[in-house]
Amino acid sequence: MNKYRTHTCAELSENDIGKETSLSGWLHRKRDHGNLLFIDLRDHYGLTQCVIENNNKFFSILEKTRPESVLTITGKVIRREKGTENLQLSTGKIEVNIQSVKILSEARELPMPVFGEQDYPEDIRLKYRFLDLRREEMHKNIILRSKVISFIRSEMLNVGFLEYQTPILTSSSPEGARDFLVPSRLNPGKFYALPQAPQQFKQLIMMSGFDKYFQIAPCFRDEDARADRSPGEFYQLDIEMSFVEQEDIFLVVEKLMINLFKKFSSKKIIYEKFPRIPYEEAMLKYGTDKPDLRNPLLIYDVTNIFTREDVKFDIFKKLVKSGSISRCIVTKNTKDKPRSFFDNIDKWAKEQGASGLAYFTIEKDKNITGRGPVGKFFSEDSLKEIMKTCKAETGDSIFLACGKEQEVEKILSIARDKIAKDLNLIKEDHFAFCWIVDYPMYELDEQTKKIQFSHNPFSLPQGELDKIDFDDPLKIKAYQYDIVCNGVELSSGAIRNYMPELMYKLFSIAGYDKKDVEEKFSGMLNALSYGAPPHGGIAPGIDRIVMLLANEKNIREITLFPMNQNAQDLMMKAPSEIDLKQLKELGIKLDTKKN
Repeated sequence: MNKYRTHTCAELSENDIGKETSLSGWLHRKRDHGNLLFIDLRDHYGLTQCVIENNNKFFSILEKTRPESVLTITGKVIRREKGTENLQLSTGKIEVNIQSVKILSEARELPMPVFGEQDYPEDIRLKYRFLDLRREEMHKNIILRSKVISFIRSEMLNVGFLEYQTPILTSSSPEGARDFLVPSRLNPGKFYALPQAPQQFKQLIMMSGFDKYFQIAPCFRDEDARADRSPGEFYQLDIEMSFVEQEDIFLVVEKLMINLFKKFSSKKIIYEKFPRIPYEEAMLKYGTDKPDLRNPLLIYDVTNIFTREDVKFDIFKKLVKSGSISRCIVTKNTKDKPRSFFDNIDKWAKEQGASGLAYFTIEKDKNITGRGPVGKFFSEDSLKEIMKTCKAETGDSIFLACGKEQEVEKILSIARDKIAKDLNLIKEDHFAFCWIVDYPMYELDEQTKKIQFSHNPFSLPQGELDKIDFDDPLKIKAYQYDIVCNGVELSSGAIRNYMPELMYKLFSIAGYDKKDVEEKFSGMLNALSYGAPPHGGIAPGIDRIVMLLANEKNIREITLFPMNQNAQDLMMKAPSEIDLKQLKELGIKLDTKKN
């Protein structure tokens, strides 16, 4: 090839035995057998074992060379001794007998190991991310990410989409998070905002007469880190289409997801026609709008049970009488589980901030009874009603929660996952996709008691416009939808509102006057006034897709250079203080107090 290598560290095989070769890469590890020194040389492609005898003048040099130093090794390809082959490696049947070595770059003593998969503190891993990325699993994850993005681009182009780039410096838009602001030197006192998403621009592309848009779009949000969310920036597959209905969006995305997940994973896809679950149904059955459908457990409403005279569970009865709800989870055929199993679930619920989970097991001797701490409070007739409501049978167990609707939904949602894992009910080798549809247009802020958009503010409300009851906005549903896989929200999307007068009306309900709307969305409103097509879109998160395909629990495991929990880049030392001269040019005076 060139002076550095004739082959990569993954190319050599039995067919190359007897050939002279040059390899370049990192000293992965070495093993000193006294008269022999074995070197594992690693590059981007793989690993090759090399061996040198102690009578070679380069032996002593390699003995002193630290791991992760960069070498060029020249030698002859030989067969490994019988019994020493490594069939896990493409080069596992051969080794290179070293004739000469050139040290291209010597490594200092490592702050963290590259060989092996040792667990190291996150701050060390992020500070020395270039070392962390040399680790096999991390390297594979980043390569997977690149291949996934390339595949997505190819698939989108194949179905008639074209890729367009939208501005990075723009104005603030209400996407639900804080903006990152960029001061303007040429316009003192004014600021750009980095886009939380290309929302307005992709709609403007449709209004400009283009039909099918996509972009692997960088998005910037000043929000806290989570396992499935990077602080600062992330990438999404941004999609928009003209003259479409909700189902048209679904067909494009379903085909893409099926092809993508079949290409890069051996796991089975449970539903190739993704279930459509209304938001209200999702909250009732799963306690969340991000349900993991690999989990067979369901939630049932049993509030009415506690209005019966023959139910003596007074704690729940008093709560229900005061306006609370009660819901339960049924576990099938758990009568033989020890008392500790149930007590541990109750204890766990209390650790989550709930008052606990009441429970009993349905038994039948002569009569149907409830075994467990609260079973005695239920008559046979009330137990029969529970069994009918929850499709329960004798031998099944009931876990009960009671309280405000949101509190009950929250605890039973996570309890559903907890119990399923404890019972080994989750199909770990499957992907379960679904659509959550029919989101409410608005929601009530519990603290301020003000009405606000529940999702995207540019969404189209459902129904004929002259029949929508704008005086009861909490009942208005929108053409908004989420795609969920294995309990992870991959994306939100919507059919867009393309009527300017309707936009004024919808925003006014959320507390924006006409002047506010015109100030924030002047470009959008202007475009809508000159003929806008019906359009809609969605934006699946690239990071979350790759996280699922790589079977990782944290998004930082599939991102090249992520920030830490405090939105800091420890490697590049960002954010950093800015020179006073730069601040003066921008007309900015700092007023921060240092501790």
